[in-house]
This record gives sequence, structure tokens and C-alpha cells, in this order.
Amino acid sequence: MFKKILIANRGEIAVRVIRACHEMGIRAVAVFSEADRASLHVRLADEAYAIGAAPSRESYLRIDKLMDVAKRAGCDALHPGYGFLAENPALPRACVAAGITFIGPSAEAMEKLGSKTAARQLAKRAGVPSVPGALEPIAEIAEARQIAEGIGYPVLLKAVAGGGGKGMRLVSRTSEIDAAWRDAGSEATNAFGDGRLYLEKYLEHPRHIEIQILADTHGNIVYLAERECSVQRRHQKVIEEAPSPVMDPELRRRMGKAAVNLAREAGYTNAGTVEFLVDAQRNFYFLEVNTRLQVEHPVTEMVSGLDLVQLQIRIAAGERLTFAWQELHPRGHAIECRIYAEDPENNFFPSPGKILARRTPSGPGVRMDEGVYPGFVVPMDYDPLLGKLIVWASTREEAIARMQRALDEYYVSGIKTNVDLFRRILADPAFVRADFHTRWLDDWLQKEFKSAPNHLSENKDTSAEDAALLGALAWHLAQTSADSAKQIPAGTEAPLSRWKLQGRAEQLERFPEK
Repeated sequence: MFKKILIANRGEIAVRVIRACHEMGIRAVAVFSEADRASLHVRLADEAYAIGAAPSRESYLRIDKLMDVAKRAGCDALHPGYGFLAENPALPRACVAAGITFIGPSAEAMEKLGSKTAARQLAKRAGVPSVPGALEPIAEIAEARQIAEGIGYPVLLKAVAGGGGKGMRLVSRTSEIDAAWRDAGSEATNAFGDGRLYLEKYLEHPRHIEIQILADTHGNIVYLAERECSVQRRHQKVIEEAPSPVMDPELRRRMGKAAVNLAREAGYTNAGTVEFLVDAQRNFYFLEVNTRLQVEHPVTEMVSGLDLVQLQIRIAAGERLTFAWQELHPRGHAIECRIYAEDPENNFFPSPGKILARRTPSGPGVRMDEGVYPGFVVPMDYDPLLGKLIVWASTREEAIARMQRALDEYYVSGIKTNVDLFRRILADPAFVRADFHTRWLDDWLQKEFKSAPNHLSENKDTSAEDAALLGALAWHLAQTSADSAKQIPAGTEAPLSRWKLQGRAEQLERFPEK
């Protein structure tokens, strides 16, 4: 087993991997940018090394700096987390060259499956049905127009190297394709360092269901419980659950078999996720493979009883899987909500800033994976994911009720979050019936905010009001400080009580979270 692992990531996923390492008796090494110097993953790691300025291209996307840290710290393995370089074949190649084990698939398997177009070619050879579209990266906008006109609009432009909704644009007509091509390419370049795009037919109202696979280096491949990921905003998953409410044993077996066949064809090892679109007739179409750990992996852990991160580490160390897919049956139901520092009432604008106070939910069947703490300053340089709230219960209905209770317990001040939005989504009758698809949340948001009360729907300019409030608070604090200085002898100043500090901080919030 490894002695020391470098976690080439940040935030909640870095914390998640550090905890798995510690449970296995492995020392964990963190890296951090200047913006993350005080991050939770830095505090929890056994060692931490600075790797550059806040922009990811100067820090978390620098393979040379990661390899330098791995060598200096004496690491014998590297875990990429998700995002950043997790699906870049250059990272496992650099690890091999440095004599460090990469906890993930080989560079060759990553190229076969991590590239969305290469994976579509492989799926075609393996006989797995795919969504109609391009099988190669598209070189020019003219080629994209030609393919789109051939398969018919609407179409999706997607990043070859991407995932998580980044570098993806829906194109409904020819007049939209130029702007979509430019925006998707730019976003893909910034997110993944690879601006190449491909195109596929956009299916109307499908469900997004994915299969978690695990493959060891001894030829054993298993699929675990599927995840339902249809509740998305602009192609970014928002709520995930396991198992899927529409799944039956036969469909699960067919989709699982297709996922395993695809992984075997690619010579895949370690953890991966095969994503499918499922139509109303329960026909499934291969979408893509994420050659890494998924953000939503906790829901699979909750219904399977497995620790996917520890299994990743054990597989990379050469251990065999000790179970077969026939032995795995989802137990109960799990739901995950992704909690972001963003303001849904202001077009989901990011809400960086200092977390003044925070209360996290607990109790039976509740799990919180996060990378923040009171006093932490949420940077504006990265994805604003604060953490993931996961619940488990015996049935889906009980899981929804438990999540509602957990959301009611969650509190944070100093920044905006999307917690209240989750309360409303989970209370919607269509969600409760599991009557949704990949466009459902976008449509729901449009209706919800149009019919919302004035404090949700108005876009009036409140800058003068805000300035007045801040000015009044600053004056009050200055007066209090001056009066205190007059009345209290030097060296005997008593700190303000915590409840007064909290009360003043909350005056800065226009609409405090419940």
C-alpha cells in the first residue's frame, strides 16, 4: 500500500480524498494556490505546498509544479480528484515518467474514453447505441454547420475534453451556431486547456442516467447502482439520486452490461462513469465516459455501502476487487444537493466572500461533504461549490423528507447560497413524482421566477440602498469604537460579545438564509 499520496486538487474533493487516506493510514499531501492558502484541505493535510497564483492555469493546471511537489514530498501516488487535470492524459503520463502511481485509468484508456469523440467511436465498435452526431473533433465552424444541418436541429456543441456542463451549448437554429461555437470553445479552453468541440443531436426530454463502474488490474470489472442525474441547470447537475426512480432490474442489467463492455474494450482500470440518455420508451443512448471520480459519487456510496475513494486507492495499489456485480443491490435511496455560493435570485451570480457563521445539518442518514468553515473566504477564482449535502433513507419519499429537514437545518451567513432553491424544488409535485427530464429544471426556474414574489422577481437597482446600509453600519462601528476608547482605560478593552458581532454581521445581509 502507498505511504504518501499527493492530492492534485482543492476544495471538498481534496478534503474527501484526504479523509480516505487517513482512514487507510496513508499520509496526505495537499497543494494550494495563493487564494487557497487558508483552505480546509490545507489544514487537514499532513503536508501542504504552494504551487502558484490564484488562476488555475498558474497553479492547479501546472503539471510541472505538481510533479515537483510529488518528488520533494516523497509521494508514491497521486490522486487527481475531479476537474482540473483529472481527465488530461498528460498527467498520468507525467506520473509514469516520475515513477509515481496515478490513481485512475492509464493515459491510453483515458484517451480512448476521456475524449468524447474517441469514446463515441469506441461505443460504435462495441455495439453500444449512441446519440447521432460527429465521431471526430470538428475543426471548423463550417463543418459544424454542415453536420448540424445533416442531423437536424436542435443540436448540442460539446467540449471534447470536458464534462460538468462546461464547454456545452444548445443550438436551436443555424443563426445561433456562430456565437455558440465561440462561447463553447472559449469556455472549454479555460476549463480544460482544450478548446476542441464536437456536435451531437439534442434529444427532447430525455433522462440522464449514469452507471458507476470499477475495474481492477486483474481483469475484473463491475458496475454499481446507477445514478439519476436529470435535474440539471444549463447541463450542470444540481440534484442527483440513486437508484433512478424509473429503473427496473432488466434495464439496469442491460445498461450495466453495456458500460462494462465499453470499459473492457478500452482496457479501462479504476473508477469511471458511463453516462447515458434514456428516452420515454426506455431506450438508452451512450453519452460519454467520465474517466475519474464523479462529484456525485456519495449517493452511490450511500446505497452500496462501499467507499469509492478507498477502492480507487486499493485498485491503483494492485489489489483485486473482492465482489462481483451480481452481489451488489442498491439498498434504500440517496439524494445529493450541490450547495453553491451563488444567488439564484440574481441569475445565479457567484457570491464569493467571507463565511461569517455556519451551521451544518446532522442526524440519522445525513452526510455533508464540504471544504469550508466559519471565517473561510470563498474565492472568486474557482467553481463556487461549497459542498454536497447527501441523505439516505429506506425509500425515496423518506429521503426527500430527510433532505427537506437537513436543508432547514443548514445555515450560512456572509454569502448567498442556493439552499432555499433546493427547498422549493424538493417540494414541487413533479419532483416528488420523479416526473422530470434534463430540461425540466430550466423550464421550472423560468416559471418559478416569473411567478415569484417581488423580492424574488424584481431586478430593481438597490445599490444606493446597500451603500446607505453599509455607511450607517460603518459609522455606528466607528462611533462605538471611539466611545469605547474614551471610556475604557488603555489595555483593558473588552472584546465585543459574539452575539453582538453576529448581529452586526447579519445587518449586512439583505435576505438572510433561514
